[in-house]
Amino acid sequence: MKFPLFDIEKPRWVVLTVISTLTVFSVLATAAAIGESDKLRQPKPSADPPPPVVLVRAETPPVIDGKLDDAIWSATAKFGNFKTFKPDSGKDPSQRTEAYLTYDAENIYFAFRCFDTEPGKVKAAISKRDAVFQDDVAFLIIDTFNDNQSGYCFILNPLGIQGDGMMNVQGNVDDTFDMVWYSKGRIDEKGWSVEARIPLQSIRFPNKETMTMRALFVRFFTRTSEQASFPPVDPNNSALLIQAQPVQVSGLKYKRVMEILPAFTYGARYAAAEGRLAREEENRDFSLTGKFGVTSDLTLDGAYNPDFSQVEADAGQVDINLRYANYYPEKRPFFLEGMDLWQFGGAMEDAPLLSVVYTRTIIEPVYGFRLTGKISRSDTIAALYARDDLPGDPIDTHPDFTIARYKHSLKNDAYIGAFYSGHELGRGFNRLGGIDGRFRLGQPSVLSFHLFGSFTRAGNDGQTNKDHALSLYYNYSSRKWVVELGYQDVSRNFQVDTGFLTRTGVRRFAAFAMYQIYPKSKFFQKIEPFYWSYHIYDTIYGMWETMNFFVARFYLPRNTQVRFEGIAANEIYAGRRFDRTGYGFRTKTQLYKQLYISFFARHWGSIYYDPEAPYQGDETRLMCGVRYQPIEKLDFQLDLTYTDFYRRSDQEKIYNYTILRSWNTFQINKYLFLRGIVEYNTYRKRLTGDALVSFTYIPGTVFYVGYGSAFERLEWTGQEYVSADRFLETKRGFFLKVSYLWRF
Repeated sequence: MKFPLFDIEKPRWVVLTVISTLTVFSVLATAAAIGESDKLRQPKPSADPPPPVVLVRAETPPVIDGKLDDAIWSATAKFGNFKTFKPDSGKDPSQRTEAYLTYDAENIYFAFRCFDTEPGKVKAAISKRDAVFQDDVAFLIIDTFNDNQSGYCFILNPLGIQGDGMMNVQGNVDDTFDMVWYSKGRIDEKGWSVEARIPLQSIRFPNKETMTMRALFVRFFTRTSEQASFPPVDPNNSALLIQAQPVQVSGLKYKRVMEILPAFTYGARYAAAEGRLAREEENRDFSLTGKFGVTSDLTLDGAYNPDFSQVEADAGQVDINLRYANYYPEKRPFFLEGMDLWQFGGAMEDAPLLSVVYTRTIIEPVYGFRLTGKISRSDTIAALYARDDLPGDPIDTHPDFTIARYKHSLKNDAYIGAFYSGHELGRGFNRLGGIDGRFRLGQPSVLSFHLFGSFTRAGNDGQTNKDHALSLYYNYSSRKWVVELGYQDVSRNFQVDTGFLTRTGVRRFAAFAMYQIYPKSKFFQKIEPFYWSYHIYDTIYGMWETMNFFVARFYLPRNTQVRFEGIAANEIYAGRRFDRTGYGFRTKTQLYKQLYISFFARHWGSIYYDPEAPYQGDETRLMCGVRYQPIEKLDFQLDLTYTDFYRRSDQEKIYNYTILRSWNTFQINKYLFLRGIVEYNTYRKRLTGDALVSFTYIPGTVFYVGYGSAFERLEWTGQEYVSADRFLETKRGFFLKVSYLWRF
């Protein structure tokens, strides 16, 4: 199927690019005009921030049991004027919320009373940490430095199960960073309530007698799709942390952070050899990680033979016919703290430079060091050094990685920063240096950028390649309009070994424009038609390509989204232009309290990425998931990923690829769970099964026992392995891990 104006065999794609570009700029002009009139209709916020609320100090600390019957909760500040910010802003939510905040010399305490007239419909499950985002949740975001750059995020479901992470300057939460804190929750006839204690040793803060922090309280309602906050969030101000409530505290006691984390890991792997499983590898590793608080806001971490083992394997992804490698998220504990500092200005969706720091490029370190935190109220640093261990590598068995980051915060949420990364490999190297920044042009508008240069030498040939990556990004966000413009220039020889880069030799223009409609309907809560596109000039081949998405997205109750999309696109590969036109559909919904469903489908033109002989094809991709929680402690998930590829010239099927993954968890309590995972890959004809017993008291104090097997459709003839109809076990693995966090 093709759009009428889109035919890759004729130059009409040029017409499409021109039309779409003109459409973008006309939409942007309209957006700006409407945005200005929209601002005139909105009440102007005060130019001065609200005065800080002086928190009452807890002389007797509350008992963390979720009951909110301690005297301090009646004496300290109560925050109750919650207003929605999704699906619309400034509305009274369907249920009332009260939040509380207090402290003593060594802890911060917070609590929520979440009223609900139908407590039997509250969505909550006993799950592992960070698996709460499909439940009703309440959370505190606290900017301890009052610099509007980042905030600690503490999330609780109605049963007190924790999620946590860091909120960055854009308002996005990265939940990979785990902190030590304590919580309880309970559901009762009024709704639900939670209490929490945050030790000051778990966070960083200025070491001052009296200081001002910022706090933002948020509640998510699953069945009504509402999100509400205190203070209310102004949709015409895209600076989220600036809108948080200032709070004043005195007499926090800085206790120097000192932690030691010893860990022991045992693993054994077996592989099929001459008709039987033979031991392939056995490892007994002892590691030691330490943390030292240089100051209250600057921390040094070090590790010898660090435990970078992954407890859970990566979920399977389609790994054939790829233009660039799959991206897998970092899960190893040593790398997770401070990951928000590696983010950079000028980043835009699907841009070629995805990250400057992708720590999975560091494979098996011998030792590592990390320094993160503040050196002044306005100046933040992060530095990482690791020495890798790659036995048998023909160039260098111990390559070195060095990464450094500096940020200087400016007025509001603006900043200017710098990056350095180095990968020293034998006599060769790859080094990157550059600057980035973010500037607020007004309440709804932000401009950010980065400019990086790379210097690469392979071996000792004496020649150093120098090249650059540049990006400019503009964002305008109001109640009715969201507009983004971006330009990226990644030169042909740009290289970043410590990051993730998908493509070089491109100049990319990107645009996004979305109009938000709020119908007076209980069914359609919000409608978002939007246009998203990018247009690339391939400097290697001197050719243009274009990608255009025309989308209508609908928000409904029960956290339901429905999206329809049309695609008009092409792509340059190996000096040829290929059709990428197509259409798609996706939806997700918490259909019932116990049942969550997601579905994605797309059919579009595709490319067989053979650099010598690529050809045009058509691809269908399906992804669907079902999550069923019959009781609070049981969680069954089933996910299906399917893709196929047909050559367009003769409609011959080149491949189809299906991954079916079943993920089943019995959460005995919030510390202990049993999990079984079964995955079948039809293309690889491989069946894997993994079992895990996991006990996590606090982050760092853990005990894991795991077992896994892989089966393939093979049989042993006595001389060789041949294809067969039945499964044969070809791999087996067992591991045990125990670690204990000592905090002094």
